[in-house]
Amino acid sequence: MTTGCGCGGGCGSSVPAPEVEVVEVAEAAPALIASSEQEWPIVSVNGVLITPEAMALELQYHPAESRESAVYLAARALVIRELLQQRISALGLAVDIAPGENEEEAATRLLLEREISVPQCDEATCLHYFDSNRGRFHSAPLLAVRHILLECAPDDAEARQMAHVQAEILLLSLAQTPGSFAELALKYSACPSKAQGGSLGQISKGQTVPELERQLFTLAPGLADKPLESRYGWHVISIDQRVEGQPLPYEAVAGAIRTQLQQGVWQKALVQYLHTLIGAADIRGLALQGADSPLVQ
Repeated sequence: MTTGCGCGGGCGSSVPAPEVEVVEVAEAAPALIASSEQEWPIVSVNGVLITPEAMALELQYHPAESRESAVYLAARALVIRELLQQRISALGLAVDIAPGENEEEAATRLLLEREISVPQCDEATCLHYFDSNRGRFHSAPLLAVRHILLECAPDDAEARQMAHVQAEILLLSLAQTPGSFAELALKYSACPSKAQGGSLGQISKGQTVPELERQLFTLAPGLADKPLESRYGWHVISIDQRVEGQPLPYEAVAGAIRTQLQQGVWQKALVQYLHTLIGAADIRGLALQGADSPLVQ
């Protein structure tokens, strides 16, 4: 959970870490074989029934707009899981469990390592990608920022409207007396930075809440012409200095490029492998397309 006023390093804000994503087979539209009287579809994989109890347990991991879609997603995930487990059994794989894994996870990892072989991205491929996408590889800009936070709860519409009006009044005052920013910050700001005249120091990307960051880094130096809104309220902003990011050399990004390209190759190989398993299986009660089904993350 993010805490603080959302303003940057000076206010102790933080950004949640991204969650791990799961690869699944996607369909253009759900296709379940079940009558309107059935609460759960009857689905089997090579004669092995996917039980209603398993679907009910899996359902919590697949939020969707309708129950029908959620049931389809849960059934699909269980079909793929069963296909992998049947392949593991057929090969008689001896499982070596790594720290943090359970037996099923270890067996699935071993199966994919054995059955999916992908070429490594060579230096020439990585260099070509770098040369073709140089605009992506820059250091983040730095902003020297001052602000006045007019704090209000995200769900208090009336307080938000009043804070917005007050922020507009402060902007008019600052336009007439630019040197009064520190005085106004001390008087009106709800951020601890008011003790430093509203100064947040230098801010780079990732140091404030996303909704404020998206707006901050579009600003030119000087007093912003309108207040900026975040989950914490309305901000009167002054950009005292902007230092643009610099192009990064290939050596600084080579590892990230190789990882990105390798992940893309792996995803394509995994798609093909799952399609092979689906195509060779007797799957009843659930319509899964073959090679036309992409993977989503």
